[in-house]
Amino acid sequence: MAPVAARMSVVLVLSFALVGCTATEPAPRPTSTAPVVQLGAPGEDNRTLTPAEQLQLATPQAHTETDAVFVRDMLHHHAQALEMTGYVEERAADSDIRLLAERMRISQEDEMDQLEAWLQRRSEPVRDPDAPHDDHALMPGMLTADELAALEAAEGQDFDVLFLQSMIRHHEGALVMIAELFASADGAEQELAQLANHFGSDQRIEIARMAGMLAERTG
Repeated sequence: MAPVAARMSVVLVLSFALVGCTATEPAPRPTSTAPVVQLGAPGEDNRTLTPAEQLQLATPQAHTETDAVFVRDMLHHHAQALEMTGYVEERAADSDIRLLAERMRISQEDEMDQLEAWLQRRSEPVRDPDAPHDDHALMPGMLTADELAALEAAEGQDFDVLFLQSMIRHHEGALVMIAELFASADGAEQELAQLANHFGSDQRIEIARMAGMLAERTG
């Protein structure tokens, strides 16, 4: 009987040990099966990422000089848009134009904050967005000094039409800059790509809205 009792004791001890180990082991983490959708570049469709692509996105990507240059250029581009919207309150004839300009001002200022924060987190220099635009005059959509002066001198309905024409061109220039970033061989770090896609979406919406407003005023 003694050997039998001993064997039973061993079985009981092993059973409790297994229960104890099972209780302390963490439960397996559920695997997400939700698809991850990547926003398309301007003019392209969105697409669902493969598991391998999702794993690659989870790995931080180093930014490049191309990314930093794009951000600094976009800061200057946005700064000129703010200069243009600053003319609206005293010169526009239509309250709809003033409302549009105010929404743009808020949006552009918020985007500039995001761009400056992106540079600061990467220890990149943030150039003053209010600096003269002479060295950025060739950026797509940028108004020349003479064109800015003509906009500032316009009043009433003439101003409304010129403002819409100028801002549509300015927004289209920003879309060109975003497309060039995505087309570059070493640009569009992950976070910047998300920002650029968001900015581009906003610009396209505003272009469509301004085009409709311009058509109403020019017949």
